Amino acid sequence: MEIETWYTAHFEARLKGRYIHSKLLSPILESYRKILKIETIGTSVQGQEIVSITLGNGPKKVLAWSQMHGNESTTTKALFDFLKFLTQEKNYQESVSKFLEEYTFCAIPILNPDGAMAYTRENSNEIDLNRDAKKLSQPESRVLRDLFDRFSPNLCLNLHDQRTLYSLPGSKSATISFLAPAANESRSITKARKVAMGHISQMTSVLSTLIPGQIGRYDDTFNDNCVGDTFQSLQVPTILFEAGHYPEDYVRDITRKYIFYAYLALFNLYPDQETVSTHIPYASIPENGKLYRDILIRNAKFNGLETNQSLALQYEEQLENGKIRMVPVVDEIGRLSNHIGHKVIDVEGAEILLNLHENVTEGEKVSTIVNKNAINQVFFKDSAQQF
Repeated sequence: MEIETWYTAHFEARLKGRYIHSKLLSPILESYRKILKIETIGTSVQGQEIVSITLGNGPKKVLAWSQMHGNESTTTKALFDFLKFLTQEKNYQESVSKFLEEYTFCAIPILNPDGAMAYTRENSNEIDLNRDAKKLSQPESRVLRDLFDRFSPNLCLNLHDQRTLYSLPGSKSATISFLAPAANESRSITKARKVAMGHISQMTSVLSTLIPGQIGRYDDTFNDNCVGDTFQSLQVPTILFEAGHYPEDYVRDITRKYIFYAYLALFNLYPDQETVSTHIPYASIPENGKLYRDILIRNAKFNGLETNQSLALQYEEQLENGKIRMVPVVDEIGRLSNHIGHKVIDVEGAEILLNLHENVTEGEKVSTIVNKNAINQVFFKDSAQQF
């Protein structure tokens, strides 16, 4: 069976949309209790359980954690797709059996359950857990570190989402980005970091055939407050995954699929993949730029200016009635000649009214943009997208 066909038929359909939290996971975890090791390993600030899932009994130990930032759920959905692949008993059985013999895989699906419920990056104390690696001031941070110390992994996977603004050469959006975090201020290529680079090269070799030009690399400035940098400095190979934007895929269903493929490629489970035996290709992965905006309004006149200017609108994600509302907000004003839009609207020199007034300011939420001299000509209207 082709892997695309398998995925379409078998992905974890019980998880959908952007808003993924512990209550949604509960029945899924319950269905796995007889075949997987599921443990409560701690609690959040608000007392929500933090659970781990373990399968396999091999000597190579892998520790993965997702939703350290509560509003970054794409890698969590792909993680459960991966679990379905590893627990099904019909397809790819030789590869699955080999994986379970070689690896012990332990995953925390939601490290920050309070943030996941509130759909916030930070935890309930408004602390970014990915800047708490040294202080370990938060219970969620201590849960991860305690598991790291007890489990003693050979590889760590730090699973995140990235914003839609990340760009790559050729005006393509960064659909997936990776980083082998630095282990020290000099950003030297330590043994552990070299291993992480090699794994990323392996995943990129597969993904580049599927989404060419859409794989990026993060800046590797060292910050020992970050969990990945800390674990790398402790000589445990650590990989940062960042699930990004695929054109028109704001719900990130397509990106989710490619993250799943990345998981397969990492463990040589992707069908007919070639083995990459060196870390060298990692250096050729282009570093992310930040040129994309969700919507660009081009060639507009406003604020009494005589020359045409541009408006960059960026969606802010807000939790409303159990769904995520994409709210357009004015992000930048100016020529913005280097910017790229996921959607571009050329108003051809028209004077515009934003929300029916003439003054345009950064930070304003956008309901409508119309032609000042032909009020019925609507250039943009908030469509109230929800996921």
